[in-house]
Amino acid sequence: MTTLQELADKYNDLKYFINDPVIYPRHFKELYLQGNASLQDVEIAALLCAHLAWGRREMIVRDCKRLMDEMNWQPFNYIMDANYRCDSESLHRTIKWCEIARIMANLKAFYSKESTLEILSVDEIRVSIFGRKPDLKAANKKIHMFRRWLVRNDNIVDLGLWSNTDPANLIIPLDVHVHRTALDLGITSRKSADITTAMEITNYLKEVFPGDPCKGDFALFANAASKNDI
Repeated sequence: MTTLQELADKYNDLKYFINDPVIYPRHFKELYLQGNASLQDVEIAALLCAHLAWGRREMIVRDCKRLMDEMNWQPFNYIMDANYRCDSESLHRTIKWCEIARIMANLKAFYSKESTLEILSVDEIRVSIFGRKPDLKAANKKIHMFRRWLVRNDNIVDLGLWSNTDPANLIIPLDVHVHRTALDLGITSRKSADITTAMEITNYLKEVFPGDPCKGDFALFANAASKNDI
């Protein structure tokens, strides 16, 4: 039987992420390392692409590109210039351009005072950047995906640019596929896709991947990868 370690090692490979929203923050990371983009460019691309990351990956990637094109591939400049597209047309599924514009306005307010989103907690990102109400039960999958991208530092798929956050403290991004796989494997028996379930799965993965529980995300992602869904 294939183990979680073996699945994680197999799927923690860029060849499975050629058509995945992480390619956009990775693009800006490469420019950043060359001195041709800022950390803020990477963070903004990661945050917004994570926000669009639900559904068919080919559609997510298509619509992330539409967003990058709208920003002229200069996320930080676009945010700070504050000339956002804001209309009721859909950018991705039920996410409209005006919803993205509100997030961008919140990002502008943040970056006018601070230099990196790393200083914000998950709840602070939810409330002050995404403009959502506090919810102590929410799994916050998109935010935890964003944080995984920025924190994990094995330099394979994830970006590893946030050095002040310990990968050991990350929480699994709990989507329907990860939840279903965890149920099938007996990692959890909880039916609710909430933060309690996310923590139960994360705590299990801490035993399998000491110091790096979100490496287990690649193992649980395997089922979704075969269906090209997120």
